[in-house]
Amino acid sequence: MLLFSSEEHLERSGKPKGAVMTPEQMGRLADTWYHDRDDPEWRRRSADEAEEVFTEIGLKGDFWSLTG
Repeated sequence: MLLFSSEEHLERSGKPKGAVMTPEQMGRLADTWYHDRDDPEWRRRSADEAEEVFTEIGLKGDFWSLTG
């Protein structure tokens, strides 16, 4: 994961543009993804469940598709 402060910053870096998320989306993803990791009942999300999380946060497109 590479963090850039703006689209212009990314363009100046010369790196190819991949999937993009806002800082707010990153925070929501981290909170949703890890909030229950210390729960003894924790289990890994299925691909469908993970895609649901991505969609709820607004992460859409081929990059975020795990089930094809």
